[in-house]
Amino acid sequence: MTSPPVGVLAVFLGVVAAQRIGELLLSRRNARIVRARGAREFGAGHFPFVVAVHVLFFIGLATEVLFLGARPGSLWPLWLVLWLGAQTLRYAAIRALGERWNVRILVVPGVAPVRSGPYRLMRHPNYVAVAVELIAGALLFGAWRTALGITVLNAIALRIRIRAEDAALGWDRP
Repeated sequence: MTSPPVGVLAVFLGVVAAQRIGELLLSRRNARIVRARGAREFGAGHFPFVVAVHVLFFIGLATEVLFLGARPGSLWPLWLVLWLGAQTLRYAAIRALGERWNVRILVVPGVAPVRSGPYRLMRHPNYVAVAVELIAGALLFGAWRTALGITVLNAIALRIRIRAEDAALGWDRP
C-alpha cells in the first residue's frame, strides 16, 4: 500500500478510543459496586504511567503513519488476526471478572481470585491481550517504531502493575 491509510487509521483509532472510553465507564461503574463491598485500591501510584502508555500508543501510531511513512506490509492480515484474537481474549477476561473487572487494582478482602474463563489457564489474560493488542495494532499499519517503543513501555508498566496486583491478591507469598 503506497498511499497513507488515513481513513483506515482514523477508523481503527476511533474503534480503539471508543473501546477505551466504554471500558473506563464500565470500570467506574464496577468500582462503585466493589467499593460498596469494601474493596481497597492497590498500586494507585503507577496508574498514570499505565494511562500514559495507552495515550502514547495513539500518538505514536498516528505520528508514524501520518508523518514517518509507515505503511501496512504484506503481513497485515496476520496482525489483524492477532489484534482480533487479543480483543477476544480481553473481552473474555472482562466477562469472567464481571463486576470485579476494573482498570484499577481493587480487591475486596476475603474474596478469592477469579479462576474461571481464561483465568483457568493463566493469571493475567487481560494483560496478555493488551500486550498483543498494542503490538499487533501498531504492526497492522507497519508502525514498527511504535510497536517497539510501546512494547518496552508496556512491559515496564506491566511489571510494576502485575507485582502490585499479585501482592494485593496474596500471590506473592509462598
